[in-house]
Amino acid sequence: MPASLVDRPQPDRANIDRARVLGHFRTMARIRAFEEAADQALKDGHVKGAVHLSIGQEGVASGVCANLDRGDFITSNHRGHGHTLAKGADMTAMMAELFGRATGACQGKGGSMHIADFQVGMLGANGVVGAGIPIAVGAAHAMKLAGDPRIVVCFFGDGAINRGPFLEGLNWAKAFDLPVLFVCEDNGFAATTRTRAVTAGPGPAARSESLGVPSTPVDGNDVVAVDAAAAELVARVRAGGGPQFLHARTYRLRGHTAADPAPYRPAAEVEERWLDDPIRRCRDLLALQGMAEAELDRVRADAVAEAAAAVADGLAAPHPDPALAWTDVQDVDMAEPATVGAGR
Repeated sequence: MPASLVDRPQPDRANIDRARVLGHFRTMARIRAFEEAADQALKDGHVKGAVHLSIGQEGVASGVCANLDRGDFITSNHRGHGHTLAKGADMTAMMAELFGRATGACQGKGGSMHIADFQVGMLGANGVVGAGIPIAVGAAHAMKLAGDPRIVVCFFGDGAINRGPFLEGLNWAKAFDLPVLFVCEDNGFAATTRTRAVTAGPGPAARSESLGVPSTPVDGNDVVAVDAAAAELVARVRAGGGPQFLHARTYRLRGHTAADPAPYRPAAEVEERWLDDPIRRCRDLLALQGMAEAELDRVRADAVAEAAAAVADGLAAPHPDPALAWTDVQDVDMAEPATVGAGR
């Protein structure tokens, strides 16, 4: 059974950067608060479309993105709120996006599964499993051709390794030594199925290694370990070391979607995994380093208040002009809207 950090054997972390760890705690608290607020807003009927929560996986998003520059790029999957926030996107614009409002990050067009924010290098979440991989590889190839020092990080789940884009993307990245870090958030499930039940062979790391992309394992619920591993791999990619693969084992504490009660896994299993919650572990570590409980409570309270304000602002924002439906659409004759979908 996973144990609280205060109950488990500890590596020597006497010299940890407490300010940096507190920063991780703050980032993870903001992600958690955003998703809890989004979950409630969905129940209240305010969210347009499905919501996939990353509750329990916040350590990967924070640990990796803390090592990126604002100009670096990321791609995400359908469970992308945490990556987007950790990369620096505005929480209020994200919440408005979930509500389908004009002030949303994508003017209400993307919703939860397709949030993008080019201002912070977030090239987009994606509702198609594995589809962010070729986008990331394409962006990395563009950076290499342009001599641009920026790198790309691609987040995806363990279910994506059984999709064609995984093989194609990693193959292309390695063949051309592209500046991309692949991050597999291995939570053990592909939607409602245990990934191991539908995955042949040893799994993500072995497949990456078979293509010549070095793989590094990490406990995805230990944000300090993720930070350290990501720092090393990001530096390697920046130095021209070619694509790298971070295999982060984690666990989603909620169902596949916010509406999924997840009856396919034992309640006792989930209860045990809550003890391994990355936010709890980070909080325990900070407490061991002498940080006051009141200060940690304040971080959580500030995050909850920020998320509540984002909900209020999102609900107060206007709905988009219907004319926006005709923008960002490829090969559509604006003079003939009636012909769209009519056999063109």
